[in-house]
Order: sequence, then C-alpha cells, then structure tokens
Amino acid sequence: MAQTGKASIKRGKPSYFMAIIGVTLVLFLLGIIGWFIINANKLGNHFKEKVEISANLRGDLNPKDSAALMAYISAKPYIKEIQFINKEAAKDIFIGDGNKSWEGILEANPLPNSIAFKVKKEYVNTDSLSAIEADLAQQTYISDVTYPKALVGEMNNNIRKISIALLIAAIILSIVVIILIDNTIRLAMFSNRFLIKTMQMVGATRGFIAKPMNTRAIVNGAIGGVIAAAAVYLLIVLAESQIPDLKSIRDNNMLLLLFAMLIVLGICITLFSTYRSIIKYLKMKLDDLY
Repeated sequence: MAQTGKASIKRGKPSYFMAIIGVTLVLFLLGIIGWFIINANKLGNHFKEKVEISANLRGDLNPKDSAALMAYISAKPYIKEIQFINKEAAKDIFIGDGNKSWEGILEANPLPNSIAFKVKKEYVNTDSLSAIEADLAQQTYISDVTYPKALVGEMNNNIRKISIALLIAAIILSIVVIILIDNTIRLAMFSNRFLIKTMQMVGATRGFIAKPMNTRAIVNGAIGGVIAAAAVYLLIVLAESQIPDLKSIRDNNMLLLLFAMLIVLGICITLFSTYRSIIKYLKMKLDDLY
C-alpha cells in the first residue's frame, strides 16, 4: 500500500509541474491585458494634458496688466501649466512649425501676444473647455480663446471606446483564465486520485488528506503568479526600450497592484480547484476511479 502511495506521488509531480506552467501562461496573458488597461488610461490622460489652449490678447498690454491677467488665469483650479508668449516668441513658434516668415511682405508682426496654458486631465472635455472659453472671453484684454475642439471630441470618444473594448476583453479573458486553470489543476489532481482514496481507506480525515495538497496548491499558484508577473515586467521593460514614451507614463503603484493580483488570483484559483478535486475523489467509489 505504501508503494502505491509513493507511486501515486511520483506520478503527481510531473502533473504539478505542468500545472505551474499552465497557470503561468494564462496569468501572463491576463497580466498583459491588465497592463494594456493601465496604459490605455495613463496614455489617454497623457494626451489630454498635452492639449494646449491659447488666449489671444488685444493689442500690446503693459506689464502690469499682463501680470494681473496671468495671475487671474493661474489661480483657476483647472490650470496645469501656463506661460506668457509675446509676439517674438509667437513668431519663433510659427516659423518652427514649418511656416515661412512674412519678413519682406509685412512690416509688422501680425501675431498677437497670448497666454498659452494646459489644463488638468479632468477638464479636457467639451463641456469644461466650453465653460473655460466662455469665462475667459469675458475678460477685457482677451480677444479670443482657441483650442483644437475637433481633436478633443475625437480623442475622448476614442479613449472611451478603447477602454470599453479592453474592459470587455479583460472580463472575457478572466473567465477563460479561471476555466483553464481549473481544468489544469483538475488534470494534475487526476493522477493523485488513488493516493487520495488510499488515505481515506486507511482512516485519514478529510482535513488531513487535503492539507498537504492545499499547501502544494498555494505554493504552485504563488510560483505561477510570480513567474507570470516577472514575465510581464520583462515585456514592459522591452516595450519601453522600443517606445521610450511608455516609460514616462509608467505607474509603478498600479503595476505592483497588478502583479499582486496575479499572484493572489493564481493562489485562489489553484487552491479552490485542488480542494474541489479532493472532495470529488473522496466521494467517488473506488471502482469509479479506474
């Protein structure tokens, strides 16, 4: 009988190894989707805060009025960055964008002094920007307020669509992950069915039988989760080396949370599946195990 138990344990080891590999692969896929979701949100916020609004001024303001207007706009809760652009700076920007200089055609610089600013991400939507435009247009020294209205509307729509698509993909993949891990663990436990039944027949309690296998399940799930998290991190580093802008939007706290979730999910699913398999084989008759 002891020989049967040892043989069963030996047959179980390769299955446990394959279970770890299976858990790792599906958690790795889930980790990639999680990273995409985090990046989609961060990338959307990154682009939102790059939208520049320009308040063009009437004529040449004296330094005192310019400073007062700058102070007024700077105090607004939506301001993220702000700068005053005089005519000469505006000219340099105009030519730097690939436009031809008007020297020799016009005597005076036609570009106005302006205050250029960027707003916080939560204000980058059609309603908030329209309210900001209306407020600034009432100021005496501001002639008009400009920003890329079509771009803002399209950007918000695209971010919303991408977020919904990734969320749906994450939900579907999570269900698939749970099913795949459950099937993998059940297959691993199949090789231990005779060991479970033998221990029951010699009088071992359910808790005694389940304890070592549950412990093994926790270890396997943790190993699979750690390997999956490490693989996702290596993929992130590789992606950032190819696309440097990804590094600037990396959220280490969110990544740590994602990696922790992968480990916890791996442990929870393997533990649940293992315990469920043990109960199943304990309830089966010996003849049904063959």
